[in-house]
Amino acid sequence: MRSKISKDALTANEINAIWSAFMKNSMEIRFLEYFLETAEDFEIRKIIRKMLNHRMKDIECINNILVQENITVPLGFTDDDVCTEAAKIFSDNFILFFCYDLVLFSISVLSNALIDCVRYDIREYFQTSLEHNIEMQNIIIEIKISKDVYLSFPKVAIDNEVDLVDKMNFLKGIFGDKRPINVGEIANLSKIIDRAQFSKMVFVVFSKISKTHHISQHFNKGRDETQRVLDVLTHVLDEENIPISSSSDYQISDIETSPFSDKLMLFFVNMCLGMFCFTMIAQASTSCLRNDLILKISKISNDLKFYYLDGVKLSIKEGWLERPPQSINK
Repeated sequence: MRSKISKDALTANEINAIWSAFMKNSMEIRFLEYFLETAEDFEIRKIIRKMLNHRMKDIECINNILVQENITVPLGFTDDDVCTEAAKIFSDNFILFFCYDLVLFSISVLSNALIDCVRYDIREYFQTSLEHNIEMQNIIIEIKISKDVYLSFPKVAIDNEVDLVDKMNFLKGIFGDKRPINVGEIANLSKIIDRAQFSKMVFVVFSKISKTHHISQHFNKGRDETQRVLDVLTHVLDEENIPISSSSDYQISDIETSPFSDKLMLFFVNMCLGMFCFTMIAQASTSCLRNDLILKISKISNDLKFYYLDGVKLSIKEGWLERPPQSINK
């Protein structure tokens, strides 16, 4: 059965998953190469090296699959998109947070790809890669705890009584008395806040090191959009007296030479920050039941859609957006 499945033509889902994985790994390799050259902490360097080695193997495996299936290998990102000789501008903790975000994004993407794929060799690739990233998640969490930089999610006292909802005001939040926020809502809002804190930090850094004024302005706009998300959602949790952790260890040194191309940074923003952001928003939309929260999340989603659409348009205008494989025009 395995040999038969492995010879079947790839489905559209499998081609999309493999092609997207090539682009993702190509991007991550460039960031990790620079981080490996500039990180000073031994444990963090060990993490970077392990991630980099695995992604190099990943991209070689994907390249072989694409060639065997007669699918054009993407250009992706090359040595021209990173300057590993550039001076160190990020703190080691910044680098650790960045690597952790790459891992979390990978787990999200790879688990979805594994669901979509059927052919044995493709599933084997995604399963192996997913297992690696889960291992890295565990390692990074332990290191963040040991360095006292782990940002804990809220801890709340809960009512342990079994209770069934018997009134429609359970859904109310705009008019009249509103119930306390529940743990599902706390969990999803706090994840969005945590993500927004990291995203804002990235936007601030990218705007400073961008070589092009209009690209820098786009990152500044992303910073402002993200701050609005933080203002809205932290206000919700503040009203409920629910504390949110945050980090200020995102300092960057003076910049003489930018280590990353604008193309690389814009792709990271569009793909990693954008896609992961909407994944979390979708989860929150399905779990939040208070109508005031639903309206807030809906507005956040709509505002961010316009911003990330502008990012895609900018990639097209600059000639940076690679077209994914498409079906033959019949």
